[in-house]
Amino acid sequence: MLSRVAENLYWMARYVERAEDTARLVNVTNHLMLDLPRRQPLMWSAVVDITGGSEDFANLYDQPNDRNVMQFLCADQRNPGSILSALAQARENLRTTRDVVPREVWEATNQLYMTACAQSEAGLGHGRSELFLKQIISGCQMMRGLVEGTLSYGTARTFMVLGRQIERADMTTRILDVRSGSLLSRGPDDIRPFEHLQWMSVLKSLTAYQMYRQHVRLRVRATDVLTFLLQDQNLPRSVTRSLWDASRALMSLPRHERALAAVTQVRADVAEADVGGLVRSPEGLHDFINDLQIGLGDLHDAIRRTYFTPLEAALQMSAA
Repeated sequence: MLSRVAENLYWMARYVERAEDTARLVNVTNHLMLDLPRRQPLMWSAVVDITGGSEDFANLYDQPNDRNVMQFLCADQRNPGSILSALAQARENLRTTRDVVPREVWEATNQLYMTACAQSEAGLGHGRSELFLKQIISGCQMMRGLVEGTLSYGTARTFMVLGRQIERADMTTRILDVRSGSLLSRGPDDIRPFEHLQWMSVLKSLTAYQMYRQHVRLRVRATDVLTFLLQDQNLPRSVTRSLWDASRALMSLPRHERALAAVTQVRADVAEADVGGLVRSPEGLHDFINDLQIGLGDLHDAIRRTYFTPLEAALQMSAA
């Protein structure tokens, strides 16, 4: 497979995962705001922080209210991390590689992008935003189901799995960093009455609430939630499971030594983490998650250098 094709498939999967995760995050936050009293500070700015778009948002909007954040994260194509931008990038990456994936995958991707454009042009007021977000989530899930059910096991599928799992691990760590930081660092009088609701929203942002209730069987608490989302081996969106799936995908590729070493290091860091101690130290938790994100960046860089760089350049970098 050409490195260009492999890279496009990798990024296509990352962008689809990003669009779904962002849609779920915005939808859950929207519902959470309905449950919190008006005297509680709005958390829309935290949602922008999670996506890493704070600087772009500040340059485009005057205040982080629900209307501005919804527009920025859903439909503003000036924001490279918006849902519409992610779907546009996924569509473009897939358009140039249509010959290696089933036609149904391309048709579903194209249709989802066109539908999202039409809905965003019609406006995303309170009555339409939830429908828009639900359609994005179900559309991304349908695309992933088509890949799972129709694409042969081979190199194309492997690079799509890598992209999806790395993006998923990255989003999980981002959500945990921002949301847990805002919860753990506040005084008890400020947030304690609503702590349960907010930890529930963290789980729901990652589609993990029902599985938490089934497998943990404890009330929603900080230590248990963080342990579940970081270290549970069976939850599809936990960091541990995402990295394990990425490791398994890498094993099927040649020249995987550098990338496999990078993912193995991050997996070890997650497995050895003292979550209880991190909960008692919000600064320590932030530093730990920051190190995980650096590790994920190193993993992406190892994949890029090994598989997406022309072979001659890769050999020169390896020799150096």
